[in-house]
Amino acid sequence: MTKTTIARLLLCLLASPLAFAQNAERRLEGVTRNQNTLELSTSDGRYLIKPYSANVVETTFIPNGQQFDPSSHAVVLAPVDVGATLKTEGSRIEFATPGITVVVDKQPFRISYLYKGKPLVAEKGGYARGDKLESIEFALEEGEALYGAGARAVGMNRRGNRFQLYNKADYGYGKSSQLLNFTIPVALSSKKYAIHFDNPQVGFLDFDSRKDGTLRYEVIGGRKTYQVVAGDSWADVMANYTSLTGRQPLPPRWAFGNFASRFGYKSEAETRAVVEMFAKEKIPLDAVVLDLYWFGKEVKGTMGNLAWDRDTFPRAEQMMADFKQKGVKTIVITEPFILTTSQRWQEAVQQKVLATDKAGKPATYDFYFGNTGIVDLYTQQGRDWFWNIYKGLKQGGVAGWWGDLGEPEVHPSWVQHGGGKTADQVHNVYGHDWAGLIANGYRKDYPNERPFILMRAGYSGSQRFGMIPWSGDVSRGWGGLQSQMEISLQMGMQGLAYMHSDLGGFAGPVLDDELYVRWLQYGVFQPIFRPHAQADVPPEPVFRSERTKVLAREAVWLRYAMLPYNYTLAFENSQTGMPLMRPVLFGEEEATSISSTYHWGPDFLVSPVVQPGAMRQEVHFPVKDSVWFDFHTGEKHRGGILEVVKPVEANIPVYVRAGAFVPMAKVVQTTRDYSSRQIDLHYYHDASVGRGEGKMYDDDGETADAYAKGMYEIVRFDSTYAGGKLEVKLQTETGKAQAPLERGFALKVHNIEKKPRSVTVDGRAVPFSWNAKHHLLEVPLAARKQPAAKVSISL
Repeated sequence: MTKTTIARLLLCLLASPLAFAQNAERRLEGVTRNQNTLELSTSDGRYLIKPYSANVVETTFIPNGQQFDPSSHAVVLAPVDVGATLKTEGSRIEFATPGITVVVDKQPFRISYLYKGKPLVAEKGGYARGDKLESIEFALEEGEALYGAGARAVGMNRRGNRFQLYNKADYGYGKSSQLLNFTIPVALSSKKYAIHFDNPQVGFLDFDSRKDGTLRYEVIGGRKTYQVVAGDSWADVMANYTSLTGRQPLPPRWAFGNFASRFGYKSEAETRAVVEMFAKEKIPLDAVVLDLYWFGKEVKGTMGNLAWDRDTFPRAEQMMADFKQKGVKTIVITEPFILTTSQRWQEAVQQKVLATDKAGKPATYDFYFGNTGIVDLYTQQGRDWFWNIYKGLKQGGVAGWWGDLGEPEVHPSWVQHGGGKTADQVHNVYGHDWAGLIANGYRKDYPNERPFILMRAGYSGSQRFGMIPWSGDVSRGWGGLQSQMEISLQMGMQGLAYMHSDLGGFAGPVLDDELYVRWLQYGVFQPIFRPHAQADVPPEPVFRSERTKVLAREAVWLRYAMLPYNYTLAFENSQTGMPLMRPVLFGEEEATSISSTYHWGPDFLVSPVVQPGAMRQEVHFPVKDSVWFDFHTGEKHRGGILEVVKPVEANIPVYVRAGAFVPMAKVVQTTRDYSSRQIDLHYYHDASVGRGEGKMYDDDGETADAYAKGMYEIVRFDSTYAGGKLEVKLQTETGKAQAPLERGFALKVHNIEKKPRSVTVDGRAVPFSWNAKHHLLEVPLAARKQPAAKVSISL
């Protein structure tokens, strides 16, 4: 940079509220550059500043008398040399990458961060040590909105709250909850940056609760390390954060189908009857989930058995094989707690797989399910023992895993884990490491399979293990539904893009058909479609009233019809980190507090009905001059306004962006029968859109790393419109290990107000149909392996 450029940067800093002294007693005593790392020696310790990329920079403070701890549970990105420059201008030091610049003021000592020349964020008090907690403070600008801190229900803009960092269940929560099962030490700003505090130990994350413009991270001990992540857009921030902490591998295709689940099926006969009922009612089904009765007849006293109860499930392996023949997978619940009354207690003690007390004896304590110990994931014998149980169950036919109570639900501070760790040091990362145990086991023993890992607790980066998080034991009430959009959107922003809820709500014997239907209709446009609840009121649609069953069936059918689109969203997430559910904020910077309306992928706008008997609904249509079409009626809406619409019983308000391509498929009873050989390709035309694009990703739905192995196809769609002529192009990319499929399309072009004068495919006139009432043009594209096609429509 030139001296003029540096001077401009410094003027920006001085004009910013981020310009102030840090710890007044901290003095800079030396500066050393060691390859890619800048080391600052101060009067009370030293700083290590290291770029991971141009848009991710890590800062660590090591107090005098302490050693650097290089271990991270969250970070997987390897630092690269980005050509950072180091310059000193008077009393300031500048360590600059092509994106983030770190500015260090010598006297008074201060560290600030800029992004492409603009002030981003700065340490305020910097590192400090109190009586019980260590802290790092940052300055916030007025009006800056904050997101993150894990799963909470406090409002989309979370500024003004102080959040405890201690994973904990909140049974029966409703519209609000300050503390839930995922407490992630990351803050994201409306200024398009994130600060990730790379330390899982318990503490607090204060989003300016004192109203003094301070972001404060407080922790009991451990690493004083954070990463600053920035980008030009929210897509960049998501990509950069998930490159740092890892990307979610593509789940198996069946994970995007419908689940049968409750607390719980008590016998093999009951489970078989439920699966048969779905087939009889023609409600698609891909998985059945077994709660804790699979290993015991009672709720209490049997946890830790981790083996089939042969009295109630006498032929479990045959049952699972029969389900597999029907295209239905079996998922079983597991917990890390081994009760002293369980069949495995003595085995666990003898093999030394349990966490201990300070005397080295198995730690035992009481909680709801009985007197218990807990598996120690931080010893090799604990990990091996637990994984071998999973292997045995998998060999018997189990296809997916439900890890419950993994906060852990009760985890006294005095409990000791392997490696000299206390409960409070590993509490927040226990569920994360549990998911890692299963994921790593699959990589070692089943490297070609995609695991399904449903977990109630996790940490930064848990997505890279394929974790499917859910929002815990939410109440069966309208308040419970109202909190779910915020929770899923926020978790998606934090990398965990598959956060979802127990559809219909979990807690309480509430029979409310309207609530149930509205929750399932919302569930079509959330990552996982899994009704689940206490058994007092059945959560499965097959047991509801006839009208409710009809509406639920239609929701499930739509979910299956959208498989090509949804699977493509999942692929995009695995490649870029962009969540499936996206806040309106991503496309409209002013929408800092909106969660009631959100985007499903890049093309849909969804506004769930969350009030009983709703006769009106406010929908925020984002982006001025954009155009949106009602997904169900085709009605046109303009962007940049807040509009009142009237909800209908059959569906929630859903809209599609003009210029969008939406591939849809024939509804099947199970994804085993899914085929992409004939696709309905919907295109939403508007004269205001000169160009549109989209794609459809496809593979076998089960092979791990199919894309990297070249076992895939991507069909790319492109549209151009000018001078009354609309052209739609299809181009297929086939992986090196994939044989081209013969695939046909029924092109359905919406908002065609007059019958086209002509339609050609690759220059040849073809027959077409045009529906004057619905303004819908349909053009059949015969099945073929040819990789490209061009449809020309003269309007």
